[in-house]
Amino acid sequence: MFYYVLKYVLLGPLLRLLFRPQAEGIEHVPAEGAAIVAGNHLSFADPLLMPAVLKRRITFLAKAEYFTAPGLKGRLTALVLRGAGQISVDRSGRAAAQAALREGLGVLAKGELLAIYPEGTRSPDGRLYKGKVGVAVMALAAQVPVVPCAMVGTFGIWPPGRLLPRLRPVVIRFGQPLDFSRFAGVAHHKTVLRAVTDEITYAVLRLSGQEYVDRYAADVKAGQAKGRRG
Repeated sequence: MFYYVLKYVLLGPLLRLLFRPQAEGIEHVPAEGAAIVAGNHLSFADPLLMPAVLKRRITFLAKAEYFTAPGLKGRLTALVLRGAGQISVDRSGRAAAQAALREGLGVLAKGELLAIYPEGTRSPDGRLYKGKVGVAVMALAAQVPVVPCAMVGTFGIWPPGRLLPRLRPVVIRFGQPLDFSRFAGVAHHKTVLRAVTDEITYAVLRLSGQEYVDRYAADVKAGQAKGRRG
């Protein structure tokens, strides 16, 4: 219930007024049934703006840090995320990843939409980074289509490290659903998981027009943090 209160009464109208999000290709999002929406991740605004343009409810896998951040902003963020039924993802190890996988598959088993950011974290510089195979694992296990999605302009309005967003229009672009039923029976092969993830990443790249970096964004961020400490 709180999801729809946020969407239609509290947060959604404000977001549409401030950022005027324009949806393109929204007809590619299935009107019913389970599907994964896989997109690039440029900004804290991404999981706020995508639901604002979708008629259907969509559940995000959100990193646990969003639920435990200190201060007033952290508490408000956690309140909104919990109230909207978003899933906290602990990224600390393999067991945590398996728990997140089960939660995501549970959403899909109910015939709902699940949003995943294959990069695993926000882009540090606006480029598109190598996708992690979790999105492929879920798509193949649940046997659902994957709708590629590109957030265009959100890095400019609210990049990492900026306290408050700039008020500029953004575009949310959806592509044709990707069908991976041809991989039935070989879904657990590492090469298949990598191929599916790369196909999804390429579809997002075509929609977004970003520069691609064949490295994990988390590794790049870790290197940058190490350099600052040094």
